[in-house]
Amino acid sequence: MEHAISKRPAATAASTAPRHDIYAFVHKGMRAWMGDLLGRVGRTDPDDVAEIAATLDALSELLAFCRSHIAHENEFVHRAMEARRPGSAEVTAADHVGHENAIRELEGIMTSVQFAAVGGSAAALQRLYRQLARFVAENLEHMAVEESHNNLVLWETHSDDEIRGIEHALVASIPPAAMMGTLRWMLPWMNARERVTMLSGMRQGMPAEAFRAVVGMIRQHLSADEWRKLAGALRL
Repeated sequence: MEHAISKRPAATAASTAPRHDIYAFVHKGMRAWMGDLLGRVGRTDPDDVAEIAATLDALSELLAFCRSHIAHENEFVHRAMEARRPGSAEVTAADHVGHENAIRELEGIMTSVQFAAVGGSAAALQRLYRQLARFVAENLEHMAVEESHNNLVLWETHSDDEIRGIEHALVASIPPAAMMGTLRWMLPWMNARERVTMLSGMRQGMPAEAFRAVVGMIRQHLSADEWRKLAGALRL
């Protein structure tokens, strides 16, 4: 899929930096998550029923997140863009419709993998892998458009405080269990400075027990050096 908007020079959106980037952290997590699942589907053993089931469960979790993410962006980000610049969210909103259709198609292929007859799992998994690769590719392009065009619209029509308000309202609408799943992919794939900044803000805005749960969850996904830097910066 090629977007006319994506032809806008990449430096355009960055030229007003530093501004608050509502997409930065979640997109890092999404790219890592999608890449991980694509690789996992590709290496799944077609002769191992338990491994196939585990892969399908992991992919179901990703697709559920994608469906929720689409709804959140439509409700909070696109609505804010359209309120101050009508028509500015049309391209990415249309992409979202295509992504919802693609998710349903992937779920159908997953069902065929699940119920494939003996000897048919390999072909079904290959079909799933290739369709997932297309979905990931389209999402990577889509995220690039959001980070350039959509960010530029937000920066030209909203203050940073207003953008943070949109982000906070969006995050507040996510149930705690779902948020933990999102953080599992966001935090490990931030750089050290970003990770400290985000967790410092979370520490101030959530109960100590909940913060400890997040830190405990994320520690197992960090390297020893990453953990050393984080623990030192936050004095854990």
